[in-house]
Amino acid sequence: MNGKHIGLIYTGGTVGMAKAANGYAPMPDFAGVLTRLLDTYRDGLPRYTLHAYPSPIDSTNARPQDWQTIGRDIAARYEDYDGFVILHGTDTMAYTATALSFMLQGLRKPVIVTGSQIPLGVPRSDAAQNLITSLQLAASDAIHEVAICFHQRLLRGNRSTKVSSTRLEAFDSPNYPRLAEIGIEVRLNEDALLPRPTHEHFELPDYRQDLVLPVRFVPGMPMSVVRAMLDLKPRALILECFGSGNAPDRDPALLQMLNEARRNGVVTVACSQSLHAEVAIGTYAAGAGMSAVGVIGACDMTFEAIYVKLHHLLAMGLSADVIREQFQRPLCGEVSAL
Repeated sequence: MNGKHIGLIYTGGTVGMAKAANGYAPMPDFAGVLTRLLDTYRDGLPRYTLHAYPSPIDSTNARPQDWQTIGRDIAARYEDYDGFVILHGTDTMAYTATALSFMLQGLRKPVIVTGSQIPLGVPRSDAAQNLITSLQLAASDAIHEVAICFHQRLLRGNRSTKVSSTRLEAFDSPNYPRLAEIGIEVRLNEDALLPRPTHEHFELPDYRQDLVLPVRFVPGMPMSVVRAMLDLKPRALILECFGSGNAPDRDPALLQMLNEARRNGVVTVACSQSLHAEVAIGTYAAGAGMSAVGVIGACDMTFEAIYVKLHHLLAMGLSADVIREQFQRPLCGEVSAL
């Protein structure tokens, strides 16, 4: 396809699994199976080079350090290819795609993350179609960002979340339009795509063991749960609130704890438990007090984007005050501008 050369990086995941005695395990000759499959579609695909990780990552066990490894691998090979396809497990695919978007800011080539719900080689597998479509999209001159291609959808990576473990439509971007609909033809949504930047400005810091903890409010939850989380001394705390960012305010201990956390340098972010949401702290009186103790709203970010962005800003060595200022500012299309 126009002489394009794509870097295909296999990191692990269901796509490369095969049935074994104790369930699915990494396929012994994944590279060979993949090559034989793609050779049958050679005329419709760009040239590619496969880079397979010797020890595939089970995405359930993926850590921020694994995001860092993949991001640095892409950066090291950036000049060698016209685009990249990353094969990854579905469980934490949205986290990795989001992290890549923060590490590879100013990207001027497609980085398409994909995988499958059913292993390659198993009847009715979705792997071949996801992979073939991803390779074709990775050769596009119109895409300049990290995206997830999965079951006839192209989604911005840092706007994506996994919505099903049983359906082939495993991912969606609830608060942002799809970048493309993929049917007989690929229909790009040009208005939704990031514009081509003038230059790359990659940020590849060391992703340390900074503790970012979530607390999900449920009716009647004792506030001692929040105290227990803060006793673990996190660098950042994510409050999964009701509605548009509302937290229970009957017990004054909550605001006292959050104010103490702010004084101790903890960055606290409030998001919504709703899939479709835009958090505006203070819309209702039940959430108004949080703003006074330094809690910031997550706007329309996914939980994955909140979690990863906090990790990234912490890894950049920024102070808590600077993180609070930068958190709500769009870095790579992960949040709508205020």
